[in-house]
Amino acid sequence: MSAARLRAVFRLGPGRPEEAPVKLRQERIYILPTTSGLAFVGMLAIMLVASINYSISLGYAFAFLLGGVGTASVLCAFRNLFRLSIRYGKAESAFPGGNVVFHLLIENPDPRRRPALRLIASDKRGETCFDLPPSACSEILLALPAQQRGVLPIGRTVIETRWPLGFVRVWSVLMPDMEALIFPTPEVGSPPPDRFPSDRPADLGSLCSGNEDFAGLRAYRETDSPRRVAWKVYARDGEMLTKEFSASASGELLFNWYDLPVGLPEEARLSRLATWLLLARQGEERYALRLPAREFPAARGEAHLRRCLGALARHETVQEKK
Repeated sequence: MSAARLRAVFRLGPGRPEEAPVKLRQERIYILPTTSGLAFVGMLAIMLVASINYSISLGYAFAFLLGGVGTASVLCAFRNLFRLSIRYGKAESAFPGGNVVFHLLIENPDPRRRPALRLIASDKRGETCFDLPPSACSEILLALPAQQRGVLPIGRTVIETRWPLGFVRVWSVLMPDMEALIFPTPEVGSPPPDRFPSDRPADLGSLCSGNEDFAGLRAYRETDSPRRVAWKVYARDGEMLTKEFSASASGELLFNWYDLPVGLPEEARLSRLATWLLLARQGEERYALRLPAREFPAARGEAHLRRCLGALARHETVQEKK
């Protein structure tokens, strides 16, 4: 049998995500003996050879009895997975250093309990042990570490059991069509965000409403947006100053990718924008977000925050406009 055929049979390749529900039928459940199972078979062989050599009738009976118990345990382990149905729930996103959590709905259609099951990420990133009550659907959580910003698919996932005696490992491989977002790490010591200036560009008019008044000048800081620099003053006196604006009661926040300092690296830009989004949500502010490929009109609330953070998490999949 070719290597490609083996990968297809045992689902060892990357595979393609499966649509729900996934039903565990006979052809996708696999069985192999464990170390304990192999030792058990070796012990039975020794007992049988000794009984034949010394004509011990009790040895025959004991060997066949244990052999029947071992065979029955294989059938019980197989039935512990057979006919289970898996559907996909939600995926909880996270920041780097935390855990993303995938929710899977596993249904037991039979009027008997399914004990000692395990759900394992194929690269051992995480696992969950659980039991299934009879004739019920349970929500099983699988937590995976969030290591770096981006999209994290759940990937190949194994559901297995070694119940009742641990002599065999029975498993099936799943390819759930699920992914979670890992948001950028918030910046420590981030400068405060700017509000909409009164001279904002016309193409952003659809993003926001509200005005601010010019409040004065202050000394330039490296974190200031180039658009806020008082270039006329710099041309006249050679002094770098930054314009400040006072917010009106209806002022709204604009988080603009192009307003960030020119030399700021891409990941640092995303971290700063993520920090500003969290601060605006904490203060229940209305805010808009402008990225190279997407724009989000001014709004507030948890759903708006999730949409904006999700766009930051997916930023690596788009190209910046020139």
